[in-house]
Amino acid sequence: MKAMVYEKYGLPDVLRIEETEIPKPKDDEVLLAVHAASVNSWDWDLLRGKPYINRIGGLRKPRYRILGADVAGTVVAAGAAVTRYRPGDEVFGDLSGCGWGGFAEYVCARETALTPKPAGLSFEQAAAIPQAAVLALQGMRDIGRLDKGCRVLINGAGGGVGTFAIQYAKWLGAEVTGVDRGDKLDLLRDVGADHVLDYAREDFAANGPRYDLILDVVGNRSAVEVRRALRPGGAYVMVGGSLPRILQTLLAAKPAAWLEKKNLAVLVHKPKHEDQLVWSDLAEAGHVKPVIDRLYTLNDAPRALAYFGEGRVRGKVVIAIRSTPSF
Repeated sequence: MKAMVYEKYGLPDVLRIEETEIPKPKDDEVLLAVHAASVNSWDWDLLRGKPYINRIGGLRKPRYRILGADVAGTVVAAGAAVTRYRPGDEVFGDLSGCGWGGFAEYVCARETALTPKPAGLSFEQAAAIPQAAVLALQGMRDIGRLDKGCRVLINGAGGGVGTFAIQYAKWLGAEVTGVDRGDKLDLLRDVGADHVLDYAREDFAANGPRYDLILDVVGNRSAVEVRRALRPGGAYVMVGGSLPRILQTLLAAKPAAWLEKKNLAVLVHKPKHEDQLVWSDLAEAGHVKPVIDRLYTLNDAPRALAYFGEGRVRGKVVIAIRSTPSF
């Protein structure tokens, strides 16, 4: 099979296309013919080996030769213990808990990592869902306790997590403010944001409205600033950001809870089939739609990673591996 591999940490120029053996599924795994895979910040971090926490299990060279966690494809074979799927089933899922390997024509995955693909979505659209959408759901539902009528702000709203978060919040009946670059504001309006802010022109933490929930995808604000922008009883959920910002948020969490009844939390990625199923149902019903910025072929996958690394992505970057894009 054809796969995009790398042997050392670095920028996209260390990636290469190579012919490798088709993997064999274990008893609890299926062999998947990958039709599409999407790029996430975790792929970018593992490629570079930065921050260094991403080198756990592979200090000097990558632990996984093939990146790619978010995939959509067709089951080719199933292990002896597999009960959910059989050959021919169309599925999507997050492989970050079972070895990665999605930037290839075939990959093995535990059946618990996969969810039936909605019939109304293309493989490319389905591949855009797993990590980004589940992070948005877990941050807003599980930590933020989002409900109808809540005032929500999403910092870094124009990427994968943000575009899913806006659509989910609006489906629940929240009032949503999206913050991002000026050239992404039209996109934020298109996916449902009630208010949009260009971070270069307006500071959401400076004497503006106060929010019930702040979902922070970029993690570029101090704990003092986000506390100031929260209403009493509100929640701040950090989805992405540097290690110093993460530590600062964790250190500020208890004082904020005691003194102001404000919940400051850092979201830990937990891939769950049940949460993927929530998005499958929402997408099938037409309540949400994955936003895809650019499509690449597997041969052009290094360009996909390079574009992602520029920080200008609107929604998701998807690699169409074995089919002509069909959405």
